[in-house]
Amino acid sequence: MVKVRFGSVSFQHQHGVYSPFKDYDPGNGVPFPGSICTSINEVLVHGIPGNRKLVEGDIISVDCGTVYQGFVGDAAFTVGVGEISRKAQHLIDVTAKALEIATALMVPGNHSGDVGAAVEEYVNSEGYYCTHTYTGHGVGREMHEDPQLPNYGQRGTGFLLREGMTIAIEPMVLVGTRQTRVLDDQWTVVSRNGGLTAHQENTIAVTKDGPLVLTSL
Repeated sequence: MVKVRFGSVSFQHQHGVYSPFKDYDPGNGVPFPGSICTSINEVLVHGIPGNRKLVEGDIISVDCGTVYQGFVGDAAFTVGVGEISRKAQHLIDVTAKALEIATALMVPGNHSGDVGAAVEEYVNSEGYYCTHTYTGHGVGREMHEDPQLPNYGQRGTGFLLREGMTIAIEPMVLVGTRQTRVLDDQWTVVSRNGGLTAHQENTIAVTKDGPLVLTSL
């Protein structure tokens, strides 16, 4: 069993940082109301913190961003609530492994397609699906910058990874389908079939000495 304690916004204030999520408006006219995203079970990403009670067996993704001295870090993890099913644990493990695979490929000279292809091939081999709708992204002075890095692709295609790039890579994995839909709040993304989902993310710097994880716990 994993125990997780969620800190308050005051924790960020104590350290002189703030969340780029709060009031973020990507152009849909509905600013995000939370400082973190909490996505439970069938919610893939962008879950809004609220009054939904966690119960034994749930899995929850926590996506948190921080702005420090003008630069953004973006990361997410998925954990179980109390004792969870083997199926749910396997999904979490596969998603974490997909992030590990992607991280290892974040080196100068590789292409974004190399990373995306490796992620999707592994996820599919384990019986799951990657969304083709939402992607990883550049991150720096802004939370979402170009270029985008999908969790699918063809090797040798896409943009070239160069030293100095900082990119948030984030495998988003679903059971039974890659299809999603957005709820009426214009933010919450759920699996179309109501199946379980998991999400892992880190901000990675591409360096001559290999991948540098900027958001490791």
